[in-house]
Amino acid sequence: MLKTDIGIKKLMLVDRTGLTIASVSKFSYFPNDMDGIGAIASAVFVACEEQGKNLDIGDLKIVTSEFSGGKIFVSDCGPKGVIALVSDPDINIGLIRLLLKRSRKELKDVLGGFLSDIPEPLNSRDPRDPGGAGEGALVDF
Repeated sequence: MLKTDIGIKKLMLVDRTGLTIASVSKFSYFPNDMDGIGAIASAVFVACEEQGKNLDIGDLKIVTSEFSGGKIFVSDCGPKGVIALVSDPDINIGLIRLLLKRSRKELKDVLGGFLSDIPEPLNSRDPRDPGGAGEGALVDF
């Protein structure tokens, strides 16, 4: 996606809790705290998504923030994550919407495998664990 348009500066893949999973930039040095930017992008997306649910107006697809120096687009990647794209102010919005729409399914599948819950094996609880089979102190780490 980064090579699609010269105006795309940064891409971040973030989980729904705000943790940055991956990020890539056209420049090796980006002067901002990108983990913080990713966390804010995720929080804004999740908040807007909640607004839509409360108003019963359907699923949120893309949040667009337009600034004098650039734009930020945040799109869902399924129930586990969001992708944030930072661009120049004169980027072709239609192109960005198309890129995000096309990448949504692939990223959803990747995140589904990457962030899948690992089931606990049967009978693996320590009997000293208060929530386990027996009573006692927590297991020493």
